[in-house]
Amino acid sequence: MALLEITDLHASIDGKEILKGVNLKIELGSVNALMGPNGSGKSTLANVLMGHPKYQVTRGKILLDGEDITSMAPDERSKKGLFLSFQYPSEIPGVTISNFLRAALNARRPEGNKIPIPEFLRLLEGNLKKLKMDRKFITRYLNQGFSGGEKKRAEILQLLVMDPTLAILDETDSGLDIDALRVVAEGVNMFMGRQKCILIITHYKRILEYVKPDTLHVMIGGKIVLSGKGDLVDHLEEKGYGWIEKDEKS
Repeated sequence: MALLEITDLHASIDGKEILKGVNLKIELGSVNALMGPNGSGKSTLANVLMGHPKYQVTRGKILLDGEDITSMAPDERSKKGLFLSFQYPSEIPGVTISNFLRAALNARRPEGNKIPIPEFLRLLEGNLKKLKMDRKFITRYLNQGFSGGEKKRAEILQLLVMDPTLAILDETDSGLDIDALRVVAEGVNMFMGRQKCILIITHYKRILEYVKPDTLHVMIGGKIVLSGKGDLVDHLEEKGYGWIEKDEKS
């Protein structure tokens, strides 16, 4: 059984329909990539999966491990094992990365069972080492004054600390130089395991050279129109999306 199963999903924002019948299955232990032209609905799908309140699901279902989460609140989805790395992470002045991560971890734990500070610090410092990040980084206010690369590294640090089951990474590679891209990709690969799965949303082939997808899905016009093996990305790189759109119209 698929960990995530999306059936005939339609969703709108401000009365405008963006998702127009998305069908998608993601298996445990798999790396999935989602590509498509600008405006095809990729980021909308990520936000709808996480339960963003601005988006209205008008039809269809989202099942996570067989449970219908279509109407579930974002915090409940997080507790069920979903994680979203934002395309444009928000700045939170006055809240350090360390305090933010500890609060986020505690919010996912049973009430009255907060993670002890020494255990949290060991977890945090271990993941900082994996990502080759200076410990001073966690004393900074979340995303305030961060470069694009620093924001993305902070998101991957959150991924490793939170340790979800399904990670949705929305353009995690945007704005990264080659060194930062390698560090971020290494972090994603460290997270991946047999009991995990990933959905990487990207416009570019380059991150997929470091994080190898098992399956590549192509979204056009609010639908998944094609799914194939990871090497499909080479075909897209060569021919673009025009050949798929022609097939859709014919």
